[in-house]
Amino acid sequence: MVTNEFRKRVYEITAQIPQGKVSCYGQIAFLAGHPRAARIVGALMHTAPSGLPCHRVLYKDGSLCPGEVFGGPARQRQMLEAEGIAFLPDGRADMKKYLWRPVFEAE
Repeated sequence: MVTNEFRKRVYEITAQIPQGKVSCYGQIAFLAGHPRAARIVGALMHTAPSGLPCHRVLYKDGSLCPGEVFGGPARQRQMLEAEGIAFLPDGRADMKKYLWRPVFEAE
């Protein structure tokens, strides 16, 4: 049930994640208006247009993406560390410190 509008919104939100911050699949799903669609957001990250900072999207506990997404977990970590993201001793990103908190202007 992935509509073009949802896909577009997910990619727009992902493009806004600033360097030095991370998001999670659930947060993006929520911001896109479908809070229970975290898995769909994950699938969309696999087919995202090049240039989007998809490497900044993690699991809610700060775990990196498994498999060869973004060149594998070691490459994803390297990319995040280059942006200043620090990792906890267990290998997860520190979500309390680096979670992106978008600010919305009042309409």
